[in-house]
Amino acid sequence: MHKTGYCFHAAIARQVLDAMARDEDSIDISVDLNLSCGTFALCHDELILDADNRLSMEELQQIAGKANRIFHLQHGLLQVLEVRGEGYYKLVPTDQAPLLEISGVKMHISKGINPFESAGQMAAQVVKKGDRVLDTCSGLGYAASAALKLGAREVISVEKSATVMALRTKNPWSQRIFGADIQLVHADIYDYIRELTTESFDSVIHDPPRFSLAGELYGEGFYREIHRVLKKRGRLFHYTGNPQLLNRGSSFMDHAAQRLRASGFAKVAKVAELMGITAYK
Repeated sequence: MHKTGYCFHAAIARQVLDAMARDEDSIDISVDLNLSCGTFALCHDELILDADNRLSMEELQQIAGKANRIFHLQHGLLQVLEVRGEGYYKLVPTDQAPLLEISGVKMHISKGINPFESAGQMAAQVVKKGDRVLDTCSGLGYAASAALKLGAREVISVEKSATVMALRTKNPWSQRIFGADIQLVHADIYDYIRELTTESFDSVIHDPPRFSLAGELYGEGFYREIHRVLKKRGRLFHYTGNPQLLNRGSSFMDHAAQRLRASGFAKVAKVAELMGITAYK
């Protein structure tokens, strides 16, 4: 069995149901959200995954009827990767890595690119081989994974939401972060950053929730803390998104850039295609 269990969404379920309708005895599908493909048996209107895990036609029809959901099967238990509480958290399928959605708001760039690739492009703006990296708002851990692939020697990856941390344990695309070279921290970065040593990071990836959800992470005070923990000539990539234009035609991104300069950063530049800003200490 895949160590994270098996993941399905509507398109995969429909593939299996179509194969059953053709009386086929096996099918080639991905059960880890397109990381790999395997061959599985079809027997008596069931998809056989291993000795303990199988899906009936009724369960496959249930999955096929739920658009934009990911179902997870492990130890015989089928569940949707979503949590309803203070907000509505869910993993949403794409052609490759799933994206995280909170109360209807996508937490990744997803238009025209899969979220794993967009996070990798953000990290590549600032992370160099041998860097010690601070990943301020880890989410599903895609930026932290990218930092390692770029040659970072250590990543401190901070996530506030216990719900998000639980969801990513079942996401096949998040598994690279569960290793010795990434320190996973459950904390609010707004408070946690004040405990970090001055000039202790080579680069910072700052990809906070949208301003309406975490305005404090876009403020000059927090930017000063990022500046403090960066080493001299350290590098920051800050995803801002691109909300509507503000008064006098000045954009949200421009305002964030102004606050970064006021916080001591130099060479502040917009990266329009990634809806973010690079800055240097």
